[in-house]
Amino acid sequence: MRIIRIIAQILLLYIFYYMGVFIVELTGLPLPSSIIGLVLLAVCLKMKLVKVEYIREGAGFLIAFMTLFFIPPIVGIIDYPQLLSGNGMILMGTVVASTLFAILCTSKLSELIEKKEMAIKEKKEREDEGSEGSHLHN
Repeated sequence: MRIIRIIAQILLLYIFYYMGVFIVELTGLPLPSSIIGLVLLAVCLKMKLVKVEYIREGAGFLIAFMTLFFIPPIVGIIDYPQLLSGNGMILMGTVVASTLFAILCTSKLSELIEKKEMAIKEKKEREDEGSEGSHLHN
């Protein structure tokens, strides 16, 4: 059952990706469709149209295999030694800088989400304690 749930969650993530593809093709925006899909997903999560539980396991599965997605570009660099020239070094520096920037943004966003989740959990616990206390006094 867990496998089916993970597959369904990955399909939901793909739906957001393809919504991004549709929007880019429709409007001609000069942005990657995956980024548009990610923004749509973030908006839906923020507006609580999609709950985190709907994508948590599927996203975790994809993140676990993320390193496999980086192997083909590294092998490709070996086939093109000209990438190690002066312009290639600038390109590689840009890739490294943008990767570090993406990691930084992701970590800050994850921290923010975790703090919000903890605050919500603590608020629910306080409400539960308050309701239990009022039942004792009746």
